[in-house]
Amino acid sequence: MVNVFLLLGSNLGNRELQLKQAITNIEKQIGTITKSSSVYQTAAWGKTDVPSYLNQVIQLETTLPASILLDKILNIELELGRVREEKWGSRIIDIDILFYGDMIINKQNLQIPHPELHNRRFTMEPLAEIAPDWIHPVFNKSILTIKNEIVDSLEVKKI
Repeated sequence: MVNVFLLLGSNLGNRELQLKQAITNIEKQIGTITKSSSVYQTAAWGKTDVPSYLNQVIQLETTLPASILLDKILNIELELGRVREEKWGSRIIDIDILFYGDMIINKQNLQIPHPELHNRRFTMEPLAEIAPDWIHPVFNKSILTIKNEIVDSLEVKKI
C-alpha cells in the first residue's frame, strides 16, 4: 500500500456535490481514504476573473502504480464532466496528485510531488491540516514548515 495525497477542487455548479462525488468515485476506483481535510473556499489562483473554488485534500491508501493512478483520476474527472479548455480555467472538478508516498517522479505527463504545491496556499492549508508532519521528499521539510514559509496571499478560508 502507498499513501497518496490528492487535492480536489471545484468552482462550477454545485461545488460541494462535485467534491463528494469525486470522493465517492476515488473510493470505488482507487483506494481507501484514510483522512480528509476540511473544505476551504479559496480565491482562484493564476486566473482571477473566475468564481472562487472549494478545495479539499484527502489522504488515501492504494496499490495502484502512479501511472495507473493518474489514468484513473483523469477518468474520474471526465466522468464528472470535466472539460479542459484553458489553463487555470474554471472547472467542475480538478484532482491533483500531491504526493505518491515519498516517490519523486519526473515524467512529461506526471510530476510528483506536485511541482507547484509549495507555492499555493489553497493546497498547503488543507494539506497541513491533515499531514503537518509529512516530509516533502524534495525539500526535506515538513508540510507545516512549508505552509508557514509560503508567500501566496490569496484568501483561503475554512468553511
